[in-house]
Amino acid sequence: MATETAGADAESAPDAYTELLQTYKRVANVRNAGGLLSWDQQVMMPEGGTPARSQQLSTLSAVAHDLLTDEAVGEKLDELEDADLTDEQAAVVREIRRQYDRAVSVPSELVEEISTTSSEALPAWEEAKAEDDFSVFAPYLEKHIELKREYAEHIDPDKDPYEVLFEEFEPCLPLEQAEEILSELRDTLVPMIEQIREEGDDIATDAFTSKGDYSEDGQEELCRDVLSTLGYPWERGRMDTSSHPFSSGTMFDARVTTRFDETDPLGSLFSTVHEFGHATYNLGLPDEHYATPLGEDRNLSVHESQSRLWENHVGRSEAFWNVLLPTFKEHFQKAEDVTLQEAYEAANQVYDDNLIRVESDELTYHLHIIIRFEIERALIAGDIDVEDVPEVWNDKYEEYLGIRPETDSEGCLQDIHWSHGNFGYFPTYSLGSVMAAQLYAAAEEDIDDLAGHIEAGDFEPLHEWLTENVHQHGARYETNELVVQATDEDFTADAFIDYVTEKYGDLYGIDA
Repeated sequence: MATETAGADAESAPDAYTELLQTYKRVANVRNAGGLLSWDQQVMMPEGGTPARSQQLSTLSAVAHDLLTDEAVGEKLDELEDADLTDEQAAVVREIRRQYDRAVSVPSELVEEISTTSSEALPAWEEAKAEDDFSVFAPYLEKHIELKREYAEHIDPDKDPYEVLFEEFEPCLPLEQAEEILSELRDTLVPMIEQIREEGDDIATDAFTSKGDYSEDGQEELCRDVLSTLGYPWERGRMDTSSHPFSSGTMFDARVTTRFDETDPLGSLFSTVHEFGHATYNLGLPDEHYATPLGEDRNLSVHESQSRLWENHVGRSEAFWNVLLPTFKEHFQKAEDVTLQEAYEAANQVYDDNLIRVESDELTYHLHIIIRFEIERALIAGDIDVEDVPEVWNDKYEEYLGIRPETDSEGCLQDIHWSHGNFGYFPTYSLGSVMAAQLYAAAEEDIDDLAGHIEAGDFEPLHEWLTENVHQHGARYETNELVVQATDEDFTADAFIDYVTEKYGDLYGIDA
């Protein structure tokens, strides 16, 4: 379905709508500028730049908040309540209303304080992780929790504060629906992982790691080649390194980062493909709707569906390794004798002892998520104290995964999210994985021989399908409606469960 152009939309719009959109574009541009400064802080800023950067980001955050909560914005929204709007105009008003109602409830001073705390917490987290000392980061985490409770109280004092924070990242799915999906994953994956470990066939888990170290320069060259193969438009993007891989940007400038471990070349490879998925979503948003809700992503669950789709359904597929393995061997001759089947098995192994979420396998990954979800929910509720986080974290890893971190760096300090105050973010990773399976199953139905296209290195049919069914809509549809529009099915965990049951049953020779 064609998307209305900005010009046509403006011609048919009431004056209040046009004025509202002009104000929102200013908000979006201030936010995008802040995003670029945040990217710079994590990638290129000199270590001593934090005091100034903290003030800069805080100021931009406050400016965006003040613009959005201006009294005139509320007046325009009220005026448009019963206006004759197109479907897309109505969606724009709905999205701005959602943001306005939340933002107007929160004092700008609190928004500024949260931004300042985030800027100061980031280098503290980096130091704590480098020194393996949670106590360095603990005061900032404590402050974030205090501020986020206050934030949730302002928005809805009668609602579970964690639910309010979850809505920041997934505003369209009820927390209850998210919890049901997470429960289905836990009930399916825990016995499946146990069965794989106890009864599964031996596979070539060390096909690459047994060959020795892989230089960072070689891995970077490989990752750049992979991005080019997938269709990453370098004129609108770039790849850098950071302590925690991430992506950021818009349809005009979508940047990715990765990190390298010389003992494990697959880590940087999959993190790069993962971030490519995020970037290709941003790049697929319609240019003509830049800085409006129709040119912005739906939410993090949908965003994660794109990254997990490319990482797992494409990047870990046998068809993709048919394309990748020759390129891999060109960069690393030490892997010359690795077969396609061995590469596929190594890419899909289920680990016995992996403590790091971003390096975990496709199955145990979700137990990493559930642990974080349970801990941050308990922190916000006040059921555990910040000082107890390392011990609680380690106990849960031992209970759920049968392994126990020996250091804070490989335990509760491994993720960057809490340094940003992002409580409620983690569930969107698993929700995104579930959505990815449902979207990919629909793409397989619609695209004749999708696996054959991938095996031939032709990713354009999948790009086109995702752009048509997901990217081009921006935030027009709410999450459940978007999934129905794309797949003709309600959003459930069924496709994901079918996918992992078949894939890992075949791979490990088990009747899952």
